[in-house]
Amino acid sequence: MLTVSTVNVNGLRAAAPKGYTEWLASTSADVVCLQEVRAEAHQIPDEVRNPEGWHALYAPSVAKGRAGVAVLTRAAPEGSRIGFGSEEFDLSGRYLEVDLPGLTVASLYLPSGETGTERQDEKERFMKEFYSYLVALRQRAASEGREVLVCGDWNIAHREIDLKNWKTNQKQAGFLPEEREWLGKVFAPEDGGYTDVFRTLHPEGPGPYTWWSYRGQAFNNDAGWRIDYHVSTPGLAARATAARVERVESYDQRWSDHSPVTITYSAV
Repeated sequence: MLTVSTVNVNGLRAAAPKGYTEWLASTSADVVCLQEVRAEAHQIPDEVRNPEGWHALYAPSVAKGRAGVAVLTRAAPEGSRIGFGSEEFDLSGRYLEVDLPGLTVASLYLPSGETGTERQDEKERFMKEFYSYLVALRQRAASEGREVLVCGDWNIAHREIDLKNWKTNQKQAGFLPEEREWLGKVFAPEDGGYTDVFRTLHPEGPGPYTWWSYRGQAFNNDAGWRIDYHVSTPGLAARATAARVERVESYDQRWSDHSPVTITYSAV
């Protein structure tokens, strides 16, 4: 069996003393993908940066205090790559992939965007480039007899069942029609050819959600968004046996505004 968790930590230095360290020590995961690390290697305490029993790889952003992704594996990876061949985005701390036997696992932090601003333009440029890479990655993996799993904060709620207040968010970044269409294209067998693994096991909604604003009573009212995904090639998705969102019981137990999404797969 292979268990993989993904979580946006909302700043690793802040999350570590609030519960991340204890969560990592107790997890049964074999692979952990992190997003929004928001720190360079020398800024993270060694016991957090290189936890005992893990091989940790990081891709920080050249923009200080922003983005940053990581992949932690219990087994030493066979190889790793930062970025996806993008002149604009490869140093932005948004994509890192590692090779394990028969499987490539990636950590993705897709730009969040903001409607009507340059941030949304940036998000759309990223989506266009990244889609082309996803298709090429799937094709290359197939020729090598490998599966692909892209975990992370995709910053798009795909369907109405993926956020609580969908009616009032139809003009907000993360639920724009063109963003949802793009993600649908990633999932379409005739286009991107990938699978939303969580929904293969839990097709009904609403939720469960993976992100809740710190503002107001969003968490207590479970007014969240499902924007953290395991996105895989169909062969791996068919091997998924169990999936859960590790939502804590109370607001004061939170160490991030996201919760880990953990899925177990039969052996690759």
